[in-house]
Amino acid sequence: MRFAALVVVGDQEGHVGFGIGKAAAVPDAVRKGAVVARKNLVSITMSGTTIPHAVTTKFRASRVVMKPAPPGTGVIAGNSVRAVLEMGGITDIVTKALGSTNPVNVIPATFKALGQLRAPDPR
Repeated sequence: MRFAALVVVGDQEGHVGFGIGKAAAVPDAVRKGAVVARKNLVSITMSGTTIPHAVTTKFRASRVVMKPAPPGTGVIAGNSVRAVLEMGGITDIVTKALGSTNPVNVIPATFKALGQLRAPDPR
């Protein structure tokens, strides 16, 4: 019998990563997942406390929709997406997970969406 742990790490200042660790014991799986997550850190493009523009993405059977929100809105998201966004330091955003809500699919879809964000043109 083996255990799998999906781990999200971040500094709440615009850097977040995730990893999956598998082992015979839960603590070992969590430790392995954390090591992989730290290796896969990405930077989030932010506009203040939210994202610069709306984005929709798909990963396998999951779709994630993210929209910027005015200050004071908070993080309106499901458990999996909320974990990623809070660890990344985003405090005002509206999201929706469509299709499969399996965290193994939703979290990579969230990272794919964060990777599609671009900073506003300063012109």
